[in-house]
Amino acid sequence: MEFVASPLDESCIIEIGGRMGHRSHNNDDEYKSKNLHAERRRRQKLSERLLTLRALMNKATIVEDAITYIHELQKTVNILKDQLFDMEVSEEEAPEPKKEEIQAAEEMKKFGIQAGVNVTQIDGNKLWVKAILEKKRGGFTKLMEAMTAFGFELTDTSVTTSNGAMLVSSCVMGFYCETLEVEQTKELMLEIINSI
Repeated sequence: MEFVASPLDESCIIEIGGRMGHRSHNNDDEYKSKNLHAERRRRQKLSERLLTLRALMNKATIVEDAITYIHELQKTVNILKDQLFDMEVSEEEAPEPKKEEIQAAEEMKKFGIQAGVNVTQIDGNKLWVKAILEKKRGGFTKLMEAMTAFGFELTDTSVTTSNGAMLVSSCVMGFYCETLEVEQTKELMLEIINSI
């Protein structure tokens, strides 16, 4: 069905179109929204607040991840402490030398290897230490712990084992004193080796 257009019909269509959201603009400069600037400011503030919220959420996530990682590290530390404690307890319960340690001492004697220490001055506070000791279980660890307890810092450390003996050579620096004396260091190292 077709409608014949008349001038009256056109005015009706414009009115109907206006009610349905179609605006007739004869002059574009005449009509502007009263709330346009206020709406833009509101959207800008909302956008800024959302960006701030995102930044805070990212920081919160980073902090939460860091806390989780620290808790995991603390659990690992506790497990390692327990293992170390168990190892120390087991060492204290079995003070008798093991068969391998007895064989190591016999091998050293058989090949004419004697425990000893050589110390050479390198530079003011640096010494080169070469120690020969009996190969024992945990011997190297005890040697390093004792040297650290006496204030020695070891660098360029080398360990070689052969014929029941262990050769440890290292550059040694003192933590607490300015210069290390060759003879004093040699005597101290001999005491450490004999106590292991």
